[in-house]
Amino acid sequence: MAATSNQNDELPVTRTPAVDLHHLRFAVVAGDCGSLRRAADLLSVRHSVLSRSIGQLEHLIGVALFERSSSGVRPTLAGRSVLRIARIILDQVDALVAIGRSNGGGEAGRISVGFCTSISAGNLRATLLDFKRRFPQIELATVERPHVLLMNALRSGTLDVLIVTGDLPSLDTKNLKLWSERILVSLPEDHPLAARDVIYWTDLRNETVLHSQNDPSPKFEDLLISKLVSPEDRPKIERHEVSRGIIKNLVSMRLGLSLVMESDIGANFAGLVYRELRDGTGSTCVGFSAHWRADNENPALDGFLKLLAERYPSPVSRE
Repeated sequence: MAATSNQNDELPVTRTPAVDLHHLRFAVVAGDCGSLRRAADLLSVRHSVLSRSIGQLEHLIGVALFERSSSGVRPTLAGRSVLRIARIILDQVDALVAIGRSNGGGEAGRISVGFCTSISAGNLRATLLDFKRRFPQIELATVERPHVLLMNALRSGTLDVLIVTGDLPSLDTKNLKLWSERILVSLPEDHPLAARDVIYWTDLRNETVLHSQNDPSPKFEDLLISKLVSPEDRPKIERHEVSRGIIKNLVSMRLGLSLVMESDIGANFAGLVYRELRDGTGSTCVGFSAHWRADNENPALDGFLKLLAERYPSPVSRE
C-alpha cells in the first residue's frame, strides 16, 4: 500500500529575495547622483563594487532599475517606484538605529519631533528655538517626512511627537491644537499676478500649478479642488517627483506657480515673491496640532508639551 504523503510537505517553499540594506543604499545614492562613478566616490567604494551591488539588486527583484548610458544612469519607471520605497525603508532603519543607540546607551534627555512644514520661519521655528534655550541639555531630533510616514513612526514609537495639519485617525493619541498658517502663492517676481497684494483662488484658473509629490506639506491639490469646484475653473496641475526646493527653482524658471505654507517665506529665493491667497471670505488658513502617544513616558516629552501649552493655550482632547 502506498504511503500517504502529508499535503503540507508538498507545498513549495517561497523564499524572500536576500535584499540587503547596502543594496538599497547603493541604488538610492546612484539614483541621486545620476552616475555610478560619482555615487561610488561618494560612498567610498570601488565602481565595480557599486555596479555589482546594483546588478544583484536588479536580479533579486527581477526588474531593471536604471537606464545606463555614456552620460550616466537614469531610473526606469519601475526603478523610480523601487527607489521611493527604498528611501522609506532606509529612513525607518536609520530612525530605528538612532532610537536603539539612545536607549541602549542609557542616554537621557532626547526628544524626536516630526513635522510636515518648513521651519524657515513661523511658529514651529520659534517653538524649537525656545525649547533649546530652555532645555539645552536635551537632544532635539527633528524629522520631516510625508504625513503618512510620520503617523506610522508615531505609532511605532520612533517619534515622540508630531506637529502636523489635520487629525490623526488613532485611538491611542492625545492632541493639542496649536496655530494656523495662511496658504500663499509663490510666483516669479515679474509674473502679472505679482503686481497684486492679494491673489484669489479664481485668479489661478489659467495658470500652471507645480506640485511636489515628495512634499510632506498639506494636500494642496485637494484644497484646489475644494476651492474651485468646477473643473473649468481649475488651473493645470503638474506633478513633479522632486523636493520643495526644486519646485521653487522651477517657479523661478517661470514654469508655473506653487502653493506654500506661510512658514515657507523665511527661505529667500532669488526671483520669487509670495502673495496671500484668498477666497470670498478672506484668507485661507490651515490649522496645526501636536500629537503624541498616550503611553509615551519620555520625560523630555513632558517639557516640550508644557512649552506648547504655554505658547498656545488650548484644552487637550483625548481621542
